[in-house]
Amino acid sequence: MANKIINFGVLTVSDSCFNKTSIDKSGLTLQQMIEDNERSFIGKVIQYAIVPDDINQIQETLITWSSEDINVILTTGGTGFTDRDVTPEATKQVIDKEAPGLVISMLVASMKITPFAMLSRPVCGIRGNTLIINLPGSSKGSKECLEMVLPCLKHAVDQLNGDRDQIVASHTSLFSSNSRQHSYSTDGDMDKLKFQQLHHDVTKVARRMRFSSYPMISFEDALAVVTDNAYKMETEVTNLQDALGRVLANQVLAKNPVPPFPASIKDGYAVLASDGCGIRCVLNDSIAGSVPINRVTSGFCVRITTGAPVPDGADAVVQVENTELVKEDNDGRIEVEINILTTPKEGQDIRPVGVDIQQGQVIVSSHLPLGPNELGLIAMVGISEVTVYKMPVVAVLSTGNELCVAGEELKPGCVYDSNKTMLLAAFKEYGFPVLDVGIAKDNLQSLQTILTKAFSSADVVVSTGGVSMGEKDLLKYTLSEVFHAHIHFGRVFLKPGKPTTFATVEYEGKKKLIFALPGNPVSAIVCCNLFILPTLKKMCCHLKPFPKRIKVKIEKDMKLDPRPEFHRVNLVWKDEDSVPTAISTGNQMSSRLLSMLSAHALLQLPQKTNDKSTIKAGDLLDAFIISRIT
Repeated sequence: MANKIINFGVLTVSDSCFNKTSIDKSGLTLQQMIEDNERSFIGKVIQYAIVPDDINQIQETLITWSSEDINVILTTGGTGFTDRDVTPEATKQVIDKEAPGLVISMLVASMKITPFAMLSRPVCGIRGNTLIINLPGSSKGSKECLEMVLPCLKHAVDQLNGDRDQIVASHTSLFSSNSRQHSYSTDGDMDKLKFQQLHHDVTKVARRMRFSSYPMISFEDALAVVTDNAYKMETEVTNLQDALGRVLANQVLAKNPVPPFPASIKDGYAVLASDGCGIRCVLNDSIAGSVPINRVTSGFCVRITTGAPVPDGADAVVQVENTELVKEDNDGRIEVEINILTTPKEGQDIRPVGVDIQQGQVIVSSHLPLGPNELGLIAMVGISEVTVYKMPVVAVLSTGNELCVAGEELKPGCVYDSNKTMLLAAFKEYGFPVLDVGIAKDNLQSLQTILTKAFSSADVVVSTGGVSMGEKDLLKYTLSEVFHAHIHFGRVFLKPGKPTTFATVEYEGKKKLIFALPGNPVSAIVCCNLFILPTLKKMCCHLKPFPKRIKVKIEKDMKLDPRPEFHRVNLVWKDEDSVPTAISTGNQMSSRLLSMLSAHALLQLPQKTNDKSTIKAGDLLDAFIISRIT
């Protein structure tokens, strides 16, 4: 699987490199190759050393490293005919088992390049759970030999670690029958199968593949693969009015304090608290949006409204309910005197400068999606534009000769296309720009035409149908053979959504992500929630791209499936329970879209085992929230 990490040790055997009279080109080349490999596994060099051509030092290093958490040790140098070439002898004395197949494959490949390769004496073998491989000392030779064995290293490590599931998956996909034989390329690309052999002529139905050539991977591994390929989008500046739902690229600082002046909290009178209760002469008023012209002194007050600036001299506000009119003028249009009925306190009902937001304060952090509250805060400090991450453009297509557009007359043998409408709406709901690129017929020309249109205009392409085992399921073939896409996985150990496929392609100099979903509508929307929406959010640098996971209580006993299942459920809080109860939406067939109609969450059911075939009522399980709960 693409996220499998293999720990390497690289040991250079060379007197000159050890004494630093020459650069260790071979060791550095091997490290670069391991860490650049993205096909069969992810490699990490956790040990690197240079030792002289001394058999004891070589042995000591191999013994020490093989007792650590190292899966593969690569040695370079010391495999020739001179007196100093003792790496094979040192290796033979520490290994428990030899691996002659690796030696033969390296020598055969090398001799096709140069006849001098027959003078190399590599040894390969196993010590404990560590594989040791001798490579030549030249940078070119070590690179060529490592390229030859690279495709098999993951399977070798799986065997050494006793990873039965991966061993079975590899055997199933590679050696089940003569018709399943794959051709390995010497560039280490074990993941990309040779479709010229698998689909040598797609018009010959009788000779089509009768098994999936793609190993089954777990949901967790599949999710890691797609999110690892979610590259970060560029940024752009947008008007605040158009920023709803966008992810902020830079933190926002307050340009001004809030409030920018001492402001009244109540409708009433600005007074001197030291005057206490009693009669006050009313100078004038201070209303919101104005600047008071009079200074408040002892015995005087200013009528004030909520949010208005507190005039100079005043240090308290008395609400109008705690006053009474004493004297008026101009037929009640002017207040002359009032009586303060309660003793005010200094600072009473006044918001000081910056009490809500201080100048320079971070009010919205980066990588947060902008909702109404965030936009209101940004506007409050006087900012009208923000820098956000661009949203990936998503192209959506359906495949199938049987599909009709809603509104058209339904032809015999056909069904209406619901998938495209559903997926377009799912992406629009989160603000992603979408393109409807149509329905592709089940032939290479139609698929090529519509995929070309999609790749030309979108960052992410989402299709439904054409990825299973039918004679018209040509999507994987088209992606691989026509567009030279890299198919990262073609099956997921999951219900619903087993045929879900993920690929990437370089098109016109840009990386495109491709999600090829099953044709059944429930499978499509479930996998959209599990894989695509988190990936799109991560591309926008969303801090929390994955759906919220909560604990729920099972209402009734539920039978388990041989595959892990995402069961559609409603959530109900009963009897003031802190944990909601999950209620099934009924029949879970992947064609029954009604099971999604009122679903709040996807209940994550484990796979059936010999020891456990049901989940009991009251058990607690994880569920992914997929819709608002009303």
